[in-house]
Amino acid sequence: MADLVSLFNLVAPFFGLILLGYVIGRYKRLPEEGLAWLQYFLIYIALPCLFYRLIADKPLSELSNWGFVIATTLSTYCAFALSFAVGLKHTGGDMPQAVMQGVAGSYSNIGYMGPPLILAALGPSASAPVVLIFVFDNILLFSLIPFLMGVAGVSNKSFLSTAGEVVWKVVTHPFNVATVAGVIAAYLGLALPTAVDKMTLWLSQAAAPCALFLLGVTVALRPIRKMPGEVPALVVIKLILHPLLVWVLVSAIGDFPDNWIFAAVIMAALPPALNIFMIATQYRIGIERASACILVGTIVSMVTLTGFLWLVKTGTMSADLFP
Repeated sequence: MADLVSLFNLVAPFFGLILLGYVIGRYKRLPEEGLAWLQYFLIYIALPCLFYRLIADKPLSELSNWGFVIATTLSTYCAFALSFAVGLKHTGGDMPQAVMQGVAGSYSNIGYMGPPLILAALGPSASAPVVLIFVFDNILLFSLIPFLMGVAGVSNKSFLSTAGEVVWKVVTHPFNVATVAGVIAAYLGLALPTAVDKMTLWLSQAAAPCALFLLGVTVALRPIRKMPGEVPALVVIKLILHPLLVWVLVSAIGDFPDNWIFAAVIMAALPPALNIFMIATQYRIGIERASACILVGTIVSMVTLTGFLWLVKTGTMSADLFP
């Protein structure tokens, strides 16, 4: 019973903030345009501060674990490929729609929900794997999406133009810029001035509650008129198959600390990211499908994510399948 109470106290604030945002967004009619400022604050200010602070005090040896990167990124790619295939089947071969479904079945809420939840569950030793998964999953997906959209003819750009755009977006993404800055700080042993350090601390602490509240409001403002038929399959891939695949591959490819393996499994078990909706809006493709996946995935993850956390916290799940 004590384990269950502890687990409830761990996950309830996260889903509670999403629910709070959903309820307020559903019943308090405020202009949707105001969300743009909160999104900007999160993407360009608060979350970069969070990732800089996660990295800046880590030994570089922890940030160059390529076996771990290969295992986790390959798992995400496999989840994407399977979800993409499901999307092609359900849309009659509509490739742009299938790309959105591929993202919905593979892109975890690794920016908004991942770091605070995993650090609360596993402690500071899990920060390095969280950062590696975040950086390389984003590089993978933000490379695949514009490339496949270009191949499908959505962007109407040449291959070279699309490739250049992909590289530029990856290099200049605020999360990746913050990561590079953190690596440089770790290498040089730099410390921020006291006032700046306190500002970045406050901003990093604001990231998770603002992001979770925003997730709830965003879903509430876009009610689902019809449930797409592929959503159940995508939710199963995202919330069950993806974490199990990560568990198998991380165990098979390398000998990693237990907390690294558990962090990878929990990151994969997170619900679909709010960024899926933003990507769908950017391309004006599959917006309702994106909303449905986020809503259903978030609701179902209350059970599945809690289940994986329970397996980890109680020691029921062994870290390494192949010791």
